[in-house]
Amino acid sequence: MTISALSSLLSQMHTTASAASGQATTGSGGPDFANLLQHSIDQIAQSQNQATQLSQQFALGNSSVSLSDAMMSVQKASITLQTGVQIRNKLVTAYNDIMNMQV
Repeated sequence: MTISALSSLLSQMHTTASAASGQATTGSGGPDFANLLQHSIDQIAQSQNQATQLSQQFALGNSSVSLSDAMMSVQKASITLQTGVQIRNKLVTAYNDIMNMQV
C-alpha cells in the first residue's frame, strides 16, 4: 500500500462523509477525524522520506551517518507503514460492516 493510495482512500472517505452529513466539521467541536488521519499519513510519508535520505547518505559515504542510524530509520519507517496499513484495513472492514447493516 502506497502513500498515494492511502491519501486517495482518505479523500474518498472525506467526500463521502461530507456528502452524507452536509458539512465537513464535527458536531462535537472535537478534532476532525479526516485531519487526524491526514496527519498520520503525513507522518508515515515523512518517516519514509527520512529513511530514504539517511540510506542515500550512508550509501554515498557520508561519515556523519552510521549504518545503525540508517538501518534504524528504515525499520522505523517500515513499522509505521505496516501500522498505517493495518489501520487502513480496520477502517475498511468497519466501513464495510456499517454499509452492510440493515436499517
